[in-house]
Amino acid sequence: MGTDNYASLPPVPLSLLDLAPVGEGASTTDAVRATIALGQRADELGYTRFWVAEHHNMPGIASSAPAVLIGAVAAATERIRVGSGGVMLPNHAPLAIAEQFGTLAALHPGRIDLGLGRAPGSDQLTAAALRRSTGPQGADDFPEQLGELACFLADDFPDSHPFHRIVAVPAGELQPPLWLLGSSLYSAELAGLLGLPFAFAHHFSGTHTLPALARYRESFREGGLLTKPYAMVTVNVVCAPTDAEADRLALPAALSFLRLRQGNPGRLPTPEQAAAHPWTPSEQEFVLQRRDGQAIGSPETVRASLARLLAATEADELMITTQVYEPADRIRSIELVRDLFDELPLGLQQG
Repeated sequence: MGTDNYASLPPVPLSLLDLAPVGEGASTTDAVRATIALGQRADELGYTRFWVAEHHNMPGIASSAPAVLIGAVAAATERIRVGSGGVMLPNHAPLAIAEQFGTLAALHPGRIDLGLGRAPGSDQLTAAALRRSTGPQGADDFPEQLGELACFLADDFPDSHPFHRIVAVPAGELQPPLWLLGSSLYSAELAGLLGLPFAFAHHFSGTHTLPALARYRESFREGGLLTKPYAMVTVNVVCAPTDAEADRLALPAALSFLRLRQGNPGRLPTPEQAAAHPWTPSEQEFVLQRRDGQAIGSPETVRASLARLLAATEADELMITTQVYEPADRIRSIELVRDLFDELPLGLQQG
């Protein structure tokens, strides 16, 4: 594709992360339908994968049940891989996740990814309600849970394990590939030691992006899935015809994130509501810091931002996420980003 107005980016696989944002005045039905439409357009444009993220107790995010939404997007598309970015494993029994994603893999062979994170994706009270427990469950439990999940998916528990007689159905030959997600050195090192592909949440925090990717590559051990490291970086992108228009469209997400940090989560405001917010100097500073590392602007501005990110990270794959109020603006943004690349390789294809 490409355009004559600006140089194209180097050929890397391009993917998309979505949170099914719920805007002010819209319904959750509107939100999930918009996510399905976005997945269909990404499929047409040649994006490699379309992932949805697990969040809970957030009125502005409708992707609380990734397996259900993944099934709907996969059924409405033809080629694109669909997966989780991610399932927050501490919230769930590994057997339940194995059965859900085994079923998805049976319905859509070769098109399902299982990305896993260790954060709750919610506040602590909500996490307790999900887990039906108030006991601690954190980083120390994650490797054990991950091991259980892998064994359920492969139907490969050792005979000495108490679960060795339990079979996750569907599973076995239909297992989807595992990815580890994270924004810390811990997740990066664990992904490397297990020989798994790693997705870094640069869109959440860019502070540890380069150290985490270095740790992942340094700690990598050849495993059952990969013979060499494979790193994907996820970045916030809002692309519009002009810088001013992109800034206007991006402001609601900044306000929404600010309210979340202030303990007051709500639906995604309109651009007009965001512009009318009485921004304090500290809030303006928060937004400026939040924008550091994001790609917001005209195609030329976004191209330059993504080129810097790809050069610095040497990412094997780029995943973008776009939080704007109008679904049509979200689709236009991913179309404009697609036009920045002459070629889109398929990227890692497993399962």
